[in-house]
Amino acid sequence: MSRTPVNRAAPQTPHQDLHSEQGALRGEHPGRSRNPVIKVVDLAWLEFEKPDLDRAEVFARDFGFATAARTEEELWLRGTFAGPPCMVIRRGRASRFIGPAFRAAERADLDRLARVTGSTVRDIHVPGGGQSVTMLDPSGLPVRVVHCAEQLPALPEQPPLVLNFGTDQRRTNATQRPPREPSRIQRLGHVVLETPVFARTLDWYLDTLGLIVSDFLFLDGQRGRGPTMAFIRCDQGSMAVDHHTLALHLGPGTGYVHSAYQVTDLDAIGAGGEYLAERGYQRSWGIGRHIQGSQLFDYWRDPDHFMVEHFADGDLFSCDLEPGWAPMSASGLAQWGPPVTRDFLGTNPSPAKLREVMTALRGDNELDPARLLGLMKAMSS
Repeated sequence: MSRTPVNRAAPQTPHQDLHSEQGALRGEHPGRSRNPVIKVVDLAWLEFEKPDLDRAEVFARDFGFATAARTEEELWLRGTFAGPPCMVIRRGRASRFIGPAFRAAERADLDRLARVTGSTVRDIHVPGGGQSVTMLDPSGLPVRVVHCAEQLPALPEQPPLVLNFGTDQRRTNATQRPPREPSRIQRLGHVVLETPVFARTLDWYLDTLGLIVSDFLFLDGQRGRGPTMAFIRCDQGSMAVDHHTLALHLGPGTGYVHSAYQVTDLDAIGAGGEYLAERGYQRSWGIGRHIQGSQLFDYWRDPDHFMVEHFADGDLFSCDLEPGWAPMSASGLAQWGPPVTRDFLGTNPSPAKLREVMTALRGDNELDPARLLGLMKAMSS
C-alpha cells in the first residue's frame, strides 16, 4: 500500500476541489461504518486456480511479476516491494478466481474477527508462514483476512526515468531510451469485483473489514435508489493510502473483474506494454488516465482471459475525505486515452452473458429491469 503523511496546513472545506463532482445528499450512504469489527490495512494477495501453472508463470514474468515460490501445485507471485506476495495460483481443473486476502493490522484482529463472525483462525501455507480467517461475503465469495509471520524482502527496483520539465532541466548530454522489458511490478494495488447484491456486499466490507468509500457512482435518473459502484480504501487515519483497494459494482455476475499492479512510471507502462504486445498478448484498454483514482492505466488479458492492469501515479486519501458522488458512464472512466473498449466494459454479447443476465433478473438481488437498462445506458454513454 502506498501511504504518505497529509499536510494539514491548508484549510479544507467539504467537497472543495474533490475527487468527483459533488458530495452526498441528505440521507445518502455515509460510506463508512460507525463500528467495524476490524480495520484491515491493505490487500495481501489474490487467489486463483488454473490448470497450467507453467503457462501462468510465463505470462507472470512477461507481465512483470517475480516468482516467490513454486511447487507442482502452487505458484506464488510477488512484486519488488517488501511485504506479502501479490498472488497465489493453485493447480485446478479450470481457471477461476477464488477470492481476495486482506492483511490484518495485528494478529489479535484475527481472533476478534473469528469470534464475531463464528469463523476459525487457521494456519496457512504461505512463504514465511501465517494464519488466516476465511469468511463468505454476501455474494458468496470467499474472503480471507491474513496475518503473515514474515515479510518477503525487497527486490531491486526499476528506476524511474529522469524527466525534463520546461525550465526544470535535470537531464543534459544524455539520451532517453527506456528499455523494452517487462514492467517490473512493485505491488498489488486493488481488485474490482462485480455483484448482483451490491448494497449488502458494500455494507459487509465496511462493517466487517473497516473499509471506507472514496467515491460513489450512480445511474442517471436513479440516484434516489442509491449507488451502483463504490471505490473503497483502507482506513489508516491521517495516513494517506490508495484511493481504492477494492472496487465493487452492481452487475449480473459475481466475482472478479480485474486486478491492478503498480509499476514505476508511465515509461514503464508504455515499454512494458510494447513488450507484452510483441509476445502476442491481448491489450484490453489503454494507455490512459482514470478519473476516479487518477491512475495512469493499461489493461491486458492473460492467457486464461483474466484482466490485469499496470498502473502508476494513483491518488492517495486520508480518512478526512468524505465520499464523492458522480454519475456512472463509460466516457467518465478516463480523463484521456483511447475510447473505452467493449472488452473492458464486458459488453460483448455471448450466450453465457445472456444466461448470466437472465439468471440475475430472476434472482433475489438488486438487478431488476430498470437497473439493467440504466447500466446498459451508462456503459454506452
